[in-house]
Amino acid sequence: MRRAVLHLKRADPVLAGIIERVGPYRILYAEPDFETLVRSIVLQQLSGKAAKTIFARLKGAVTRASRMRPEEILALSPEALRGPGLSTQKARYVRDLAEKVQAGVVDLVRISRLSDAEVIAHLCQVKGIGEWTAHMFLLFGLRRPDILATGDLGIRTAVKKAYRMRALPPPARLAKVAAKWHPYCSAACWYLWRSLEDQPGL
Repeated sequence: MRRAVLHLKRADPVLAGIIERVGPYRILYAEPDFETLVRSIVLQQLSGKAAKTIFARLKGAVTRASRMRPEEILALSPEALRGPGLSTQKARYVRDLAEKVQAGVVDLVRISRLSDAEVIAHLCQVKGIGEWTAHMFLLFGLRRPDILATGDLGIRTAVKKAYRMRALPPPARLAKVAAKWHPYCSAACWYLWRSLEDQPGL
């Protein structure tokens, strides 16, 4: 990652300042598996603390194994799935994910061989998984180096603050700012999240 950090510092003076303040690049990756996708669904539109509490309860209710499996979700009734604090809608999303993974519609083994765009299309077959969740899986699970999370509120907030914008940048403007970050947008996103002193999506 030294190469990525050096590139970002040379390419963008604003990001270079953030890098100096934040310090070494220490991203924490996740497993590219079913549990990571469930966790990302739970995290959607919730504060980090609340989402982590709900997810911990869900995992405790579902499995004693190290990692959650689709069949364990499918063994629960809708009421039991909502018990840990999931909304009715998110419970449907988690069940839909479990059904599609178990049926092989979503293939979490083959997915690592797909391009970034193909991964997004593949995951978006699941109800409740959109571009944001796919970006988080690409960045943290599959460890792709050049993912720009254009729909992430934290990234947009950090860019607004760092580049002194009047409003949150829409995806097109964010992509323009990020043009010089390629091919290391994932590292840039991590530093932008850290600049807010908050945990990223996964």
